[in-house]
Amino acid sequence: METVKGIELAIAVLGKENTSIKNNKAAKKKAGLGSRLLTIILTGVLIVGIGLLIYPTFANWWNSTRQSRVVEQYMAELEEIDQAEAERLIASAKAYNREMADKGIMWQLSDEQLVRYESELNYGEKGVMGYIEINSLDITLPIYHGVEENVLQKGIGHIDSTSLPIGAATFDDDLGIVTDPEDGAHCVISGHRGLPSSRLFTDLDKMVVGDTFGLNIYNNVLIYEVDQIRVVLPEDLSELQLVKGEDYCTLVTCTPYGINTHRLLVRGKRVSTKDAERFIYRIQGNARQIRPAVVAVLMAVPVIVLLFILVMIDPIGRRRAKALKRVEAKYGKLMDVSLDDWK
Repeated sequence: METVKGIELAIAVLGKENTSIKNNKAAKKKAGLGSRLLTIILTGVLIVGIGLLIYPTFANWWNSTRQSRVVEQYMAELEEIDQAEAERLIASAKAYNREMADKGIMWQLSDEQLVRYESELNYGEKGVMGYIEINSLDITLPIYHGVEENVLQKGIGHIDSTSLPIGAATFDDDLGIVTDPEDGAHCVISGHRGLPSSRLFTDLDKMVVGDTFGLNIYNNVLIYEVDQIRVVLPEDLSELQLVKGEDYCTLVTCTPYGINTHRLLVRGKRVSTKDAERFIYRIQGNARQIRPAVVAVLMAVPVIVLLFILVMIDPIGRRRAKALKRVEAKYGKLMDVSLDDWK
């Protein structure tokens, strides 16, 4: 008799719980559309927010991968080039620089001069002059002709009115000096800073005097040691002039970061490659690998979104399960049976 009463009481309690759940469910149906809409909006905001956070990291990785492939393609093209043709191209570029040393830098090239400039160090499909490596900043970037915006969005541009990035014609690598006092070269390379899609010269301000960077032009390695860092106005060209008897390469970007009212000039003086043990320049093969930080972010996004959805959606099924557990805890011993056996 007690067991029967217990079962009746349990059923009555379950009935009340079910009635309560049904009433709550009915009430939620009235406000269901608004609740679901709010959930969708909040989820969308979360996804957009996460997307904005990971975009710079992902975009930079993507562009670094593309830049590495451009450099690798450039190197592959050089392996196929006839040695005599490569030597001819190098000799032509050095003759170009020697003419500039004799005449001086002309900051505005004529159409004819521009055509000749674009023909120098122009081999292969991508039109890459070579590439620059800055080990202290862990970057390897292709160098293109000119500094038009479409160039600076994908790599580093060479300012067309300055010496070609092949150095002075009479530079003696054994001595580490320009042997002809009337010769000289000053190559100027420019890159963007602060692009959300690519790192480029963003960290150029971290370089200090004594740091080095290398240019690889048709498998000719030129090493420059930073000897001067200046901040100037955009129209100030005094630090970019060609100095006879010297072989310089200056890296240029905008500064201050995000304001861009001035130009940061990091000048390197060419040194001998005999000190090659101090300067290790090679393509970073792992540039195409996804870095752990990127993997972690990409894996975390779907997990966070899923957790957010589970938290936002009202788990009615859980409430029913909790009600059954309360009845079982209260009447299970009296009935001497588990509710799982008859519910």
